[in-house]
Amino acid sequence: MQPGRGPEGRPLSALPSARARVLAFLAILTAGAAGALIGWSFVELQCHGACTGPAGVGAVVGGGAAAGGVAVVAVLTLRAMGEWRSIRAQQELERALAEGEAGAGEGADPEG
Repeated sequence: MQPGRGPEGRPLSALPSARARVLAFLAILTAGAAGALIGWSFVELQCHGACTGPAGVGAVVGGGAAAGGVAVVAVLTLRAMGEWRSIRAQQELERALAEGEAGAGEGADPEG
């Protein structure tokens, strides 16, 4: 096994799984939709008369703020997950190399 490579021979990567990235994307979309609904509702409750423009602005601002906030959290979470996975893989590789070196030394005769 080469240093910096996993058991399958592929390079170690801090990239999170595709499933985690899809879930993060869906969380951002959901937060954006919820934020847009909250922003629109907030303006609708405050405004009387023709409020289509302000309600739209409230929806855009609310959606953008919510999606942006969740995006920051999602990116930090994905980076932490990826770093944790790469550290764990590196430790497993080091353990396997140490066991391999220990096993190679057992067969040698120390007095001969």
